[in-house]
Amino acid sequence: MSAVEQVSGIFDTILVLDFGSQYSHLITRRLREFNIYAEMLPCTQKISELSWKPKGVILSGGPYSVYADDAPHVDPAVFDLNVPILGICYGMQELAWLNGKKVGRGEKREYGPATLNVEDQSNPLFKGVDHSTVWMSHGDKLNGLPDGFVTIATSDNSPYCGIAHESKPIYGIQFHPEVTHSTHGKQLLKNFAVDICHAAQNWTMENFIETEIQRIRDLVGPTAEVIGAVSGGVDSTVASKLMTEAIGDRFHAILVDNGVLRLNEAKNVKKILTEGLGIDLTVIDASKEFLGNLKGVTDPEKKRKIIGNTFIRVFEREAERIQPKDGQEIQFLLQGTLYPDVIESISFKGPSQTIKTHHNVGGLLDNMKLKLIEPLRELFKDEVRHLGELLGISHELVWRHPFPGPGLAIRVLGEVTESQVAIARNADAIYIEEIRKAGIYNNISQAFACLLPVKSVGAMGDQRTYEQVIALRAIETTDFMTADWYPFEHSFLKKVASRIVNEVDGVARVTYDITSKPPATVEWE
Repeated sequence: MSAVEQVSGIFDTILVLDFGSQYSHLITRRLREFNIYAEMLPCTQKISELSWKPKGVILSGGPYSVYADDAPHVDPAVFDLNVPILGICYGMQELAWLNGKKVGRGEKREYGPATLNVEDQSNPLFKGVDHSTVWMSHGDKLNGLPDGFVTIATSDNSPYCGIAHESKPIYGIQFHPEVTHSTHGKQLLKNFAVDICHAAQNWTMENFIETEIQRIRDLVGPTAEVIGAVSGGVDSTVASKLMTEAIGDRFHAILVDNGVLRLNEAKNVKKILTEGLGIDLTVIDASKEFLGNLKGVTDPEKKRKIIGNTFIRVFEREAERIQPKDGQEIQFLLQGTLYPDVIESISFKGPSQTIKTHHNVGGLLDNMKLKLIEPLRELFKDEVRHLGELLGISHELVWRHPFPGPGLAIRVLGEVTESQVAIARNADAIYIEEIRKAGIYNNISQAFACLLPVKSVGAMGDQRTYEQVIALRAIETTDFMTADWYPFEHSFLKKVASRIVNEVDGVARVTYDITSKPPATVEWE
């Protein structure tokens, strides 16, 4: 049984069907904030293939027009589940299209805040939501009431801002309650999930630990052994600790020094995990192999694929060296994949465009011998951190900034060489050191230095230089699906830039990236 099937079979689950909106993941995240488990699947999901029945269904927004020939549509069997349904933006237009086709192009695209006017104060969907500000993002709109529906809310530009079926618990809203710009949006989602769907609010990390440990034991069995990919970051550390709790010394953690780790990373991680957490850890130096495979490669997607494939080859070699007590071969590979990795990497989460491949999601070998175990695959970053604290992992380690699996290879833009990695590594170490000195490390969700594939004229001493450029990045976020850049004091940036240019050979200029996510991603590659 998969992690999704296990969790959805135990906890009341709201099914979010994704039509490709950039906000779809936020629906899932908001529901989990109320301790309600939610699972996002593509809008084309066949209901007959589900092994569990949801307590309710939410149809997300999307970038399409429901009347277009190639528009995605929901499986009609959704309406045979006899559970409450909420359509958001495109999801509401989908309901209208299926009940009279009363959808068309609006006179103007509506993007931004609008005032919601609740027409039916007794409707449970809008309990505590009257006359609030809501966020609009649509070009199409309803040009009439769908068959069997009534109006329950309006706005100045949307006479059918909220609709409800006359006899069934089916609702549609034109705005996006999942974004923070909708002032009472979270309340509306809670009304739907708790008051209308009657979903139990029992999704907690305490309960997750119990069910996931049992799932791991059932999957692995009483004798099989597991190796795990460990980086020293919170994701792989929490996954490793969870695995150790589940099967004890049958779990073998492996840290691969791929030549693109942070300064002194391998030594520090080994000390923390073995002495601090009692995890059986082996460090493998494969730096020459990784850097050799990356020689001449500049495309970021190719870098990720090469690194993912090389990781698996190294793990499979190491698995053959480990001699289990009962003589069996290593059968499983643990990875700390998170929900945002899955959403951004694989289009099965709906028509949403794949942003980039994460090495531990889309960069794996098709003929891989080991079977994957990904106990954190359905969790967001803040859920993982809470889980880590419950497992007894130190606050400092749990709140350590994330470090990507491909490491500095995707922070060295262009070809990855030993000398280029050294520049990025040393600049990054200075940057993080100054952030810690300033006492703002825990205020920042992630910070790092990138080496850009350009050169710039400089002057050191009385001589002209022509060296490379470092870009600094720091972001604030809760779920890593959206993020804002961190507003450093000017004096801080001035100090960091001065230190990097003076202490790191090969750098002539330092810049600071002030782009939010979206439109940018957190990493540059």
